[in-house]
Amino acid sequence: MTQLGLPDDIQACLFDLDGVVTKTAVVHAAAWKETFDAFLRDFDGDQGRPFDSAADYDEYVDGRPRADGVRAFLDSRGIHLPEGTPDDPPDARTVHGLGNRKNDLLLEKIRTGGVEAYDGTLRYLEAVRAAGLRTAIVSSSANCRDVLRAVDAEHFFDVRVDGVVAAERNLPGKPHPDTFLAAARDLGVEASRAAVFEDALAGMDAGRAGGFGYVVGLDRVGQSDALYAHGASVVVKDLAELGGKQ
Repeated sequence: MTQLGLPDDIQACLFDLDGVVTKTAVVHAAAWKETFDAFLRDFDGDQGRPFDSAADYDEYVDGRPRADGVRAFLDSRGIHLPEGTPDDPPDARTVHGLGNRKNDLLLEKIRTGGVEAYDGTLRYLEAVRAAGLRTAIVSSSANCRDVLRAVDAEHFFDVRVDGVVAAERNLPGKPHPDTFLAAARDLGVEASRAAVFEDALAGMDAGRAGGFGYVVGLDRVGQSDALYAHGASVVVKDLAELGGKQ
């Protein structure tokens, strides 16, 4: 293992954004809860039970593209909506309408509350870059670039594969491995020589399905066992635990 806590043959590091680089996962969860709870008020019984910003967020929406998260959660309640289109207004009762409502709330929360980065991740990124490893940010978020700029972290990454790029290339999102595989290809590195850094169970599934050389799980919410069950090679609470520049 290198001083970075990675196998010696790893040549590239592929980082998720929310919950790995930035402390935006809690903001996403709050935006999802506000969106779904307002929608669910029209339903009775179990279907109308409020969105759980821990269990439901982790299971159905964390790490997934926005529309996929809407579908997965509503399916869990036996609720089916028309797809609509990506241009649907945020009050439309469609999959894309709900997704756009969530995104509007997220941007409002980011603007009013700001975005913070994890200091341990920034130090680890400095060490990774100093060691000569290639880097990519891989996120389902269409707001990835704006968030990176907000925390002055865009320069840490050679490649960005986010929600915008995925849509342009027609790449399915996590738990499918396609966005991570695309980032590895853009870096010119085989998946077996790349490490994935994720905090979402869907991201663990993507790392395992893609045959990546190492999958690091970030346990921000006390789900270490689940991260291992979904394919983590190692689980840490902060990337500072892996070594590098302290």
